[in-house]
Amino acid sequence: MTAPLKLGAVVITMGTRPDELRALLDSVAKQDGDPIEVVVVGNGAPVVDVPAGVRTIDLPENLGIPGGRNVGIEAFGPGGTDVDVLLFLDDDGLLPDVGTAQLVREAFDADPGLGIVSFRIADPETGLTQRRHVPRLRASDPMRSSRVTTFLGGANAVRTKVLAQVGGLPDEFFYAHEETDLAWRALDAGWSIEYRADMVLLHPTMPPSRHAVYHRMVARNRVWVARRNLPLPLVPVYVGVWLLLTLLRRPTLPALKAWFGGFREGWRTPCGPRRPMKWRTVWRLTRLGRPPVI
Repeated sequence: MTAPLKLGAVVITMGTRPDELRALLDSVAKQDGDPIEVVVVGNGAPVVDVPAGVRTIDLPENLGIPGGRNVGIEAFGPGGTDVDVLLFLDDDGLLPDVGTAQLVREAFDADPGLGIVSFRIADPETGLTQRRHVPRLRASDPMRSSRVTTFLGGANAVRTKVLAQVGGLPDEFFYAHEETDLAWRALDAGWSIEYRADMVLLHPTMPPSRHAVYHRMVARNRVWVARRNLPLPLVPVYVGVWLLLTLLRRPTLPALKAWFGGFREGWRTPCGPRRPMKWRTVWRLTRLGRPPVI
């Protein structure tokens, strides 16, 4: 028999939710199977009061979500390859089922081409999953698992061979759409992504717009992810579709001003290396139900 896949976990925190962080770490420690090595990254804040055996890294400044997670990845060796699979978990989440880690091992064992698994996020009080937390267009049934084209940033598992091959998350994004950038690169390299309804992270229901930088960075990073990853003819289509959708949602005037500020920033500022996906990847995304224009 082959040895079970070795799992690690990366958690980033800003030190504002110590009780929730401790509960999350306890839920990881209770997982069935071999122990999961955990690294907690303090993103501009010291990490305190964590269980014995949990490694911590204190960053002097907030590097943003992708930057903090990339530091956590490298704590497991280049590209995280000291382990087979890395879990990325929000610091105010909780794994309610002790068998989740074993499900992760079984999923990656069964499919050598599986690169990323996106967990189902459920509210701890109601058990409900928000539509926006199902990473596909047909999101009405969150209990249906399927192949998808992106994943949820704070509730996922990534095979570290993917990170070693295509690189980590884009540091410069800071917040928003870094998952889509990594997902498109992974899919272009031939890996698959799966949404698993039976792998659950409990997480309080909160609107993403609670973040002060939300509207600006969502707009900027939409442009960046297109400029970095799409064949040239699709860049204006993708950006135009999201511009139209934003206007149809009738945001408040301050939100719209922030959004257009980010939109302009996305065109005027460097977005990192451009590696357009192959046209066969465009077709693959289309067959999966989400062509890369929306």
